[in-house]
Order: sequence, then C-alpha cells, then structure tokens
Amino acid sequence: MHNGILIIKTGSTLPALRQQGDFEDWIRAAIAPISAWVVDVEKGQPLPAVEEPSAVIVTGSPAMVSQRLPWSERTAVWLAEAVAAATPILGICYGHQLLAHALGGRAGPNPKGREIGTVRVELNAAQARRDPLFEELPADFAAHVTHEESALELPDSAVRLAYNGHEQNHAFRVGSSAWGVQFHPEFNAAITRGYIFHKRHDLYRERLAALDILRRVTETPHATRLLSRFAHMFVSP
Repeated sequence: MHNGILIIKTGSTLPALRQQGDFEDWIRAAIAPISAWVVDVEKGQPLPAVEEPSAVIVTGSPAMVSQRLPWSERTAVWLAEAVAAATPILGICYGHQLLAHALGGRAGPNPKGREIGTVRVELNAAQARRDPLFEELPADFAAHVTHEESALELPDSAVRLAYNGHEQNHAFRVGSSAWGVQFHPEFNAAITRGYIFHKRHDLYRERLAALDILRRVTETPHATRLLSRFAHMFVSP
C-alpha cells in the first residue's frame, strides 16, 4: 500500500487562476502534512492497483461526466473496483458525479442551471449524524461551488448526506468509506471570486447576478475541514 493519498486529477482549473495553483495543489495544502501523489487521468496516466493507495481524492474538472470521455469512463471502472475493495474515496465536484455514475447513478446537466459562488448546504441530519465524515458538521454550512452538471440520481446503495435548494445531492456516501461532495472544499474565497469573475459573461447570458454572487462569497471553514478530516481518518501523517 502506498504511504499517502492518491489524488486522481481529472482536469485543471481555469487558466487565469493557475498562478494560484491547481486542484491538486489546493487539496495538498488542505490535507498537509499528509503526503499525496497525483495521477493525471485526463492526460492518460495509468492508475495503480485499487489496493495500492491508502485513500483516494478525485478532483474537479472542466469536462462533463455526461460526455462519457474514454479516460473518464476508464476512471469510473477503476472507482467501482476501488469501492468494491473498500479503498477510501472522496470525490469532489466532477469526482462526485463520476463516483455516482461509476456505481450506477446518473450524472447530467442540472435542470436548474449553473450553481456558482458561496452557498449554504444543509445536512440530511438523520443520516449525517451517523456518518463518520459528516457527523461533526453543523446543520447547515457555507461551501464553494461551481458546476453545471450534477449527480441527478444516486446509486441505489447511496446514503444522501447533504443538499440545498439548487442541488438535491450535495453529498453522499456509499458503503463505509466512499463519499462524493458536489461542493469544493479545497477552494478558498479568492479562488471562488476568480471563478465568478472569469465566468461573468456566462452569468450575464444566464441572467445570474454576478455582482450579488460575488458579494456573498465568504470563507468556508467547515467545508474546508472536511478534506483534512477525510485524510486523517485513513492516513497517518
């Protein structure tokens, strides 16, 4: 077993934001001092045996799970095998949707459109209070988001852990050690503001009030701690 967390890189952040790092850099910062290694599946890098990583984090991506891209479908097969092997997994945004798809759920365009900025996420208290990753979160908390697609249907075996008025499946768990979160726990306020700014023309076309969304951006300490909590549950520093 590899001594550290495998970060499955499924894409990169906006080019204009890369001076601040990329998905894997922000994840590494959040889980430090636990070590992590990266496999870039979008670029064709091969994944290890599912038993090799101590735990796995799957990044976001500008791609869409519904495109069924070859590298994405291969990763979905690997994720299903990793869940069957009880390898701990946390999927973020695209990774969340891909995990749902891999296990028999369905990902696709959210009929309510884009969700972006800092939003409130509510726990499904009956389930979350018994969940080892979510049990210490408050009943509702702030989280950063940017997505157009969603996990529209969860796998039959999934437990829904969080939602809001826009997104019915903001978090879920399958088995004892595989989670998906639609929000971005690795983002900070500056990164989120960058997404809003650089997508402002899209927001205008979609009749979303970019300035109001920008004003609501705040830090998200509870969501951010989820990454560190996941890492420390399965890997020793």
